[in-house]
Amino acid sequence: MKKRVTLTFPKRAIQIPVTYRLARDFNVAANIIRAQVAPNQIGKLVVELSGDIDQLDAAIDWMRSQHIAVSHNLGEIVIDDQLCVDCGLCTGVCPTEALSLNRETYKLTFTRSRCIVCEQCISSCPLQAISTNL
Repeated sequence: MKKRVTLTFPKRAIQIPVTYRLARDFNVAANIIRAQVAPNQIGKLVVELSGDIDQLDAAIDWMRSQHIAVSHNLGEIVIDDQLCVDCGLCTGVCPTEALSLNRETYKLTFTRSRCIVCEQCISSCPLQAISTNL
């Protein structure tokens, strides 16, 4: 089973080797989608966790016991066609090429099945035409 979650680390928990402990103690694989972690600051990781459902639940319980906030990402990327001017800036930051410009029409194309909801496109949009539906 897979679960996509956002982990928010308090300053005191930044040094915990979370992905190592997930693999070693719970047999859970963690695919890091996005990371914002720096010493003495609150850190955030967007990860896709893979493993047995019971192991995933135990791993999430352990992270919460370490004061790491765990929130489930169930949202999807939404593009407001009224605001979007098809500039293509979002295509340059999309790691899965879910966003692309049609070479014939120069219109933005969004392939939802490729999107991993890493949200990198949101901050790249100068018109704030991209958001999540959370």
